[in-house]
Amino acid sequence: MTLKEKIGQLFSPAAFIHDTEENYLKIESLIKNQHIGGLTFFHSRHSAAANFEKRQEKLTYENTLEKLRALIVRYQSISKQPLLMSIDAEFGLAMRIENTPQYPYAITLGALSLEHEDLVFQTGYRMGKDLKQTGIHLNFAPVADINTNPKNPVIGYRSFGPNKEKVSRFALAMYQGMEKAGIGACYKHFPGHGDTDTDSHLGLPVINKTKEELISEELYPFANGIKAGIDMIMVGHLAAPALSNGKTIPASISKEIITDLLKREMGFKGIVVSDALNMKSVSDLFPEPGQLEWEAFLAGNDLLCFSENVAEGIEMILRNGSEEKILDSYQKVTRLKEKLGINSDYLPKEKGFDWSGHIAFNDKLPRHYITEISNQNPQTSLDLSDAKFAKVSLFQENENVFFSELDKVTSSQSIGLTSLTDPSWEKLKDFDNFLIAVFVPSAKPVNNFGMDIEMIKKLMICIENKNCQLYLFGSPLSLNEIGNFQKFSKIICAFQNFESAQKAAALHFLGKIEAEGKLD
Repeated sequence: MTLKEKIGQLFSPAAFIHDTEENYLKIESLIKNQHIGGLTFFHSRHSAAANFEKRQEKLTYENTLEKLRALIVRYQSISKQPLLMSIDAEFGLAMRIENTPQYPYAITLGALSLEHEDLVFQTGYRMGKDLKQTGIHLNFAPVADINTNPKNPVIGYRSFGPNKEKVSRFALAMYQGMEKAGIGACYKHFPGHGDTDTDSHLGLPVINKTKEELISEELYPFANGIKAGIDMIMVGHLAAPALSNGKTIPASISKEIITDLLKREMGFKGIVVSDALNMKSVSDLFPEPGQLEWEAFLAGNDLLCFSENVAEGIEMILRNGSEEKILDSYQKVTRLKEKLGINSDYLPKEKGFDWSGHIAFNDKLPRHYITEISNQNPQTSLDLSDAKFAKVSLFQENENVFFSELDKVTSSQSIGLTSLTDPSWEKLKDFDNFLIAVFVPSAKPVNNFGMDIEMIKKLMICIENKNCQLYLFGSPLSLNEIGNFQKFSKIICAFQNFESAQKAAALHFLGKIEAEGKLD
């Protein structure tokens, strides 16, 4: 390969599964003419974070998995070198592809005790096996950020939690699980995105901590991962002035942070990959096409993700980059492909996909992660057979697995509240005791986790001076939107709305299992 072609191997632009034929051909052109090293798949332009295109195509979003497989075969067939296919699948393929296995969010797994570390390893292994079948070789996961800021708009449920030791151990367990499955994995977002309050897709987060504080907290999981031999780290678009000689510059384009700190001081010898270069925290800094790619490469990135100016970036690196640095990065990417066996086995399975065991595996986890968040009066209980008792479902109809499991013991009134105008609100005045199930619509904090705050306020008024227990099927971070914990004698977090989580929650309410999880 020529030096220019080797530079092309350092690029992994975005490939959208649901797209136009015109855009598919543009990807083919990048493969044939720019010799890119890989592709990073997203569901669609419409769903991709930080996508601000005003023009939206009229597309159907069906058969995503089949389309992904067909595109992988199509793109691989025209590439001189096998392409490194990557994706963000932090909780499984379902993060990007509907009707595929979904595993618990990192925040859910973070409620497991350290003695259940193997369950995190098994989760990573299963996710890796799923990816491998589709022709994906690299998962941009796990998140190694410590979520110490509850108002973090972009990490939250994606982190294993606020405890640096648990985050460190669980991130490594998940990484090693994927590695065992033959899939590449990647720690992110260096130097640590947990204590931020700005979404780096939209603006530049700044962490104003001393270097000593960052070493003690944010950098801890990354340092331990490096000691354990991880071979890929993604650098985030966040500023840490204490690490960049006082400059408020994105870490992803900071030579002080990538080359001096990560590579030299911390001794990382593996591949450094940039976070998506289309994100507004960096993409708006350099209006000249190719300049951002050059700055990211100059800072020390080996693999450039989601570049929107591939040809211009290659030319600028060719003109300005040292051959030694180009070859060093190229050799790292080549070694990764060899390690993952891509040169001999890079296509998806020809027929069908085997998701067997996925549901059974998910079924055994909830009893270990269901968490008792508050228990103000352990002696207070609710009697299913009491005529003044009702089960209330918020943001979901009253027909749900949680209530159905309880009705197997004793049938009681179920009330579903899905809007402010729902006539079922009137029924609440007839009861004194409530089991309230809140099905949080979204794991992301945007728009109050998808919850109608006026509905929550109305519920709080309706249950004034009543005996209530709350079961939360969603992120515990959403409790900040609910507030006023004093109104509930108990608060239990089941994290997911999986059937298995709802069944385990029912068993817990009936006193048949303990809540083993902990928020730490």
